[in-house]
Amino acid sequence: MSLRTPLRTRLDDIQFAVSSLARLAVERIETGIVFNPMRKGMREDPYPFYRALREKDPIHRSRPADGWVLTRYADILEVLSDRTFSSDERNWSRYAEMRARGERAGLPDPYDESRASMLRVDPPDHTRLRKLVSKAFTPRAVEQMRPRVEELVDGLLGGLSSRGSIELVEDFAAPLPVTVIAEMLGVPTSDQARFKHWSDEAIRTLGEGTMEDRKRSNAAMEELGEYLKAIAEQRRREPRDDLISGLVAAEDEGDRLSTNEMLATCVLLLVAGNETTTKLIAGGLLALLRNPSQLELLRSEPKRIQGAVEELLRYDSPVQLTSRMVVEDRTFVGRPFRKGQQVVLILAAGNRDPEQFDRPDELDVTRDDVNHLSFSHGLHRCLGLQLARLEAGLALEGLIMRFPDIRLGGDVEWGDNTVLRGPKRLPLGL
Repeated sequence: MSLRTPLRTRLDDIQFAVSSLARLAVERIETGIVFNPMRKGMREDPYPFYRALREKDPIHRSRPADGWVLTRYADILEVLSDRTFSSDERNWSRYAEMRARGERAGLPDPYDESRASMLRVDPPDHTRLRKLVSKAFTPRAVEQMRPRVEELVDGLLGGLSSRGSIELVEDFAAPLPVTVIAEMLGVPTSDQARFKHWSDEAIRTLGEGTMEDRKRSNAAMEELGEYLKAIAEQRRREPRDDLISGLVAAEDEGDRLSTNEMLATCVLLLVAGNETTTKLIAGGLLALLRNPSQLELLRSEPKRIQGAVEELLRYDSPVQLTSRMVVEDRTFVGRPFRKGQQVVLILAAGNRDPEQFDRPDELDVTRDDVNHLSFSHGLHRCLGLQLARLEAGLALEGLIMRFPDIRLGGDVEWGDNTVLRGPKRLPLGL
């Protein structure tokens, strides 16, 4: 049985959406707006572009994407809540074209053998896979991890206290979540540098995403898959109290995870749990540093910090977009959605919709009931949202309270991802 296919599923899934958006760079819509997600300004601040598209063409017909781009909160929420929209890219009219290009480049089909990534399959496969993994991410299970996450935060920050300056991503925002997810899976934390390398390579396709990027990304996933396969075999012989042991032994009504499904799930948890939380911590602190009154409010009232994480998620979402496929002809808000079209959902644009949020472009850590879209919604609502909240809250609390003079120490360098947004380098003075 090949291990290649499911390990690539998540990254190829996102790449489909990115490829569609990238083609918008040359598309001028009727209102005169040019929406180019690859331009430099979009890295530093995409929100003026989102606002213009939301105000002037909120249900944008994109011929290059062979589908639609949605930017209003209510429209995005409706699609995410509607189970008749599919998460399976094989329902997209351009899938065969994308697959042929990958095949010519020697890349595996992400849907061969088993539909292993729960992010991009529909029920009943999604239901089965999610149920087998979800026990590790319940609020109660995550809360039991609080002492260990606090210990990791204190240890990392303690090692930085004597320094006058740091680079937040490398020194803190990246090591914390990769250590947490590594310990959950049951792999040595001494290998976190290797995990970081694999994660960095895995998301190469989320920028311009050349074919060479996809090849490098695929090679990294192959290495990670082989690494996890060896650990899984050890756990079959000697089970431990960790997530890989649980997945190896997982059985629900007689239905075990296949080897491919188990490995793909581990890869998904490692990459998603690492990259998104790193960007949430770094992006969240940057937002506070750029809004010093909000930072001082949290420092004076630290009990607000955990709730402030929701506002930071709304204000600048680490996950900017997702997509769904139209499986049957229908009318949506007066527009003819046709079978095979893709619907690209700009979550970050919905999070700034004034119809949903008062003063949406302002950071206000005192907001109540911030029902943002950053964790998605419906069947595919983020499985690790409780863990992300816990890590981000403790990380920001540690940074804010331990370093009263924390400040920007240089220029921010942004990553080149279109889907995942956050600083690549964030120099700080302490």
